Amino acid sequence: MTEGTNDSKKNKKKITYRDIVKERGREASIARRIFIIIFIILIATIAIGGYSGYNYVKEGLSPVDIDSTKEVEVNIPLGSSTSDIATILEDEGLIHNKLIYRFYVKFNNVADFQAGDYTLSPSMTLAEITSELQTGAVFDEPVLRVTIPEGRNIEEIVAVYAEKAGVNEQEFLDKMNDDTYIQTLIDTYPSLLTNEILHEDIRYPLEGYLFPATYEFYVKEPDIETIVTKMLDKTNDVVATYKEKIDENEMTVHEILTFASLVEEEAPSSDDRALIAGVFYNRLADGMPLQTDPTVIYAHGEHISRLTYADYEIESPYNTYHVNGLPIGPISNFGESALESVLQPDDSNYFYFLADREGNVYYSTTYEEHQAKEAEYIHSQPQE
Repeated sequence: MTEGTNDSKKNKKKITYRDIVKERGREASIARRIFIIIFIILIATIAIGGYSGYNYVKEGLSPVDIDSTKEVEVNIPLGSSTSDIATILEDEGLIHNKLIYRFYVKFNNVADFQAGDYTLSPSMTLAEITSELQTGAVFDEPVLRVTIPEGRNIEEIVAVYAEKAGVNEQEFLDKMNDDTYIQTLIDTYPSLLTNEILHEDIRYPLEGYLFPATYEFYVKEPDIETIVTKMLDKTNDVVATYKEKIDENEMTVHEILTFASLVEEEAPSSDDRALIAGVFYNRLADGMPLQTDPTVIYAHGEHISRLTYADYEIESPYNTYHVNGLPIGPISNFGESALESVLQPDDSNYFYFLADREGNVYYSTTYEEHQAKEAEYIHSQPQE
């Protein structure tokens, strides 16, 4: 019994060792096979996705039907934006995809589309269609041009349109707070407008989104929707130009436009905007309040030529002496150079700045240095 038992144990030990070696070999082989299969699946998925994406773009850039002899009469109305034209062409079956056409126009720096009647064909390339749309005859010269200067807030913009275009100021302002109307605009401009603008503490949802420029109209008294659409189209185009830099920034579009409105209001010249943006970034990074006077004025809702200590005490989500970080929304409508400054500020170690009555800006690293410059350039000047 003892010898048999010992032999059995020896045999058992020897078999178990071999089994283990074989099992490990099988497991390694299976693992390699599984890895190879998963790797092949991943490569195939990427290849299929890339191929599909390539085909999607390729189709969008190709004629709808290169063999077509069909002719389509198309009318491009006066004042049509690139988005409007792309939609018309897609609806008429002349292009595959309006989004790709908009990118095509942007990447090729196409401009000067002309209103008019055109005869186009599904067999035409995007280049041929685009070239044709630049040759049409405009029906009429614009009968109204309205210039909105940089840095104006909505109430100031409405006053300009009331004077130049005969709009009713109160109706315009009521429209600016019509939640149903604002929601339709959010749906129309999803990459520009978000639900952030619907916060109950924001005075006007579209504040900061109506781009300052010269606008042409073909009627003497355009309606409010036409005015707003033109201005939002312009803002959308400007913001889209900086999409790559905006995506690199940690802030939302709303926060970036809010930031740009502060720079617009504080900088007396374009040369100072990048430096002032850098000061604001330094204060934000250090947890310091921005303490910019234009936000105090906006919080009061009226023009204040000289702020008093009591004015600074107003409790408002716009008052950057009262809240840390950016105000709840823009306080004016930014110019393009202000947006550029926010997206590409000048790097410095400044935390303070002030401007004298001549518009010269002085920067400081410490509060003591700032106080000294304030005494020299502000308090030493005769009061007006």
